Amino acid sequence: MSRRTTSILAALAAVPLFVALTGCATGSSDAGSGSEGSSENEVVKIGVVGESDPQWPAFVDAAAAEGITVELVDFGSYELPNPALSEGEVDLNQFQHIVYLAQYNEASGDDLAAIGSTQIYPLGLYSTKYDSVKDIPEGETVAVPDDASNQARALLVLQAAGLVDLKDGGTAFSDLADVDESKSKVKVTALEAALTPEALPDVAAAVINNDFVEDAGLSFDDALFTDDPKDPSALQYVNIFASRAEDVDNETYLKLVEIFQTDKGVQEGLAKSSGGTGVTLQTPADELASLLKDVQKDVAANG
Repeated sequence: MSRRTTSILAALAAVPLFVALTGCATGSSDAGSGSEGSSENEVVKIGVVGESDPQWPAFVDAAAAEGITVELVDFGSYELPNPALSEGEVDLNQFQHIVYLAQYNEASGDDLAAIGSTQIYPLGLYSTKYDSVKDIPEGETVAVPDDASNQARALLVLQAAGLVDLKDGGTAFSDLADVDESKSKVKVTALEAALTPEALPDVAAAVINNDFVEDAGLSFDDALFTDDPKDPSALQYVNIFASRAEDVDNETYLKLVEIFQTDKGVQEGLAKSSGGTGVTLQTPADELASLLKDVQKDVAANG
């Protein structure tokens, strides 16, 4: 994760509520596109957020054993890997859940596809000032990620923790405007996801995405509250491998998904990187495609 030198107080005032979809330079790989790919002596570039996570060395080695050279392209923030995939700078990416991809596709007019599931991670509330949710004083400020999908999920976490009240009960599309301030215990501010842990000295607590917990010197056990990744409603938050639409049947890419889902070293790395909190899923690609389509319809209806 890239570290920012701008002050947190400046970020509190300047960061927008929604992701700016930033384009990246066009590139190419040896794997090609479509369903013609084979898994012999091919190079596949995969965009990630958190290249240092322990699952990735195991994945690269397991892919190499199958004749596939994986090159990881690390991005410092969530808004970059999807445009990079669209423009051909990478061949796949693996950093986002279904809701995030649906909102990206709807906002950009793109048609990136979900070709494989990885894990669902709980989303947690952390604090360096208080030891429990009940200790957070009324009127304090809590930070949440500013990208639309994670912001909505974070607000649902805060509501479940009893810190905010959301109008109409809250949905996967809630934003700061849906916080009923008159009924809420705390105020909420939005920051870029990578900045939420850095904000902890300046706020009462922050909802921090799984990718940034350990990089911030925190333990998953430090969470004051989390949602439940095993809840059936959490399936829309399953992390995925994404490809361009024309590559959904690429045999090499599907082989990489299989390796990620089944390799023992990869699964051990995932357990380590999530503190054992992640739930691994092998959801069929057609189910992921159907879920993405449904969520994207909901995004459009709520836009």
